[in-house]
Amino acid sequence: MPALKPDAGSVASSERRRVLARRIRFFVAATITYNVIEAVVALAAGTAASSSALIGFGLDSIIEVSSAAAVAWQFAGRDPEAREKKALRFIAFSFFALAAFVTVDALRSLLGAREPDHSTVGIMLAAISLAVMPLLSWAQRRAGRELGSRSAVADSKQTLLCSYLSGVLLAGLLLNSLFGWSWADPLAALVIAAIALKEGLEAWKGDACCASGFHFDVDGVANSQAPATPPACCSDD
Repeated sequence: MPALKPDAGSVASSERRRVLARRIRFFVAATITYNVIEAVVALAAGTAASSSALIGFGLDSIIEVSSAAAVAWQFAGRDPEAREKKALRFIAFSFFALAAFVTVDALRSLLGAREPDHSTVGIMLAAISLAVMPLLSWAQRRAGRELGSRSAVADSKQTLLCSYLSGVLLAGLLLNSLFGWSWADPLAALVIAAIALKEGLEAWKGDACCASGFHFDVDGVANSQAPATPPACCSDD
């Protein structure tokens, strides 16, 4: 009796899972590298200009690195699924810490503790990030959804948050620079804090993504049996 051949679908699924895991690790490395540079520039420029928004943006970049590192830690293990919850919790706490610090710093600025100055470096940084971060986020989110990893998608959403924050930061810095509206800077910082709080709550509840593509059995082997009606968060928009 001839030997049974391996199921082609299972082999393809397992191979696809390995490809997606490698792809996510690459995006994580790219995110870490960019955000280390971004954090150094933003914190230096923010300190020099007494800008709550720039300092908050720089701290967000540091938290981006810690979030990406959490996903890297998850996928470094033999069973990434088992590390999923811890990675999500770490990402959520990172958001909460950012929101708390930036809120306090922005309120101090609004109450007259200091007045932010013009920052050309900050404006350039915000514009560059506004172009780069959405691309990184889209690529990682797509791979994370297909793999069925909520933490990878949570990290991609934090990267997307960075692009939102870049837009908010750019608006605040430009209003302060062009019109002398010093209140625009701490106001932008408060918007950054509010967005961070919202994303932290979503990561804490595990709503960052649904396992829409691959699901894992007890042996860690991927299969492609997705739910009949995927939740709305699985859309590729």
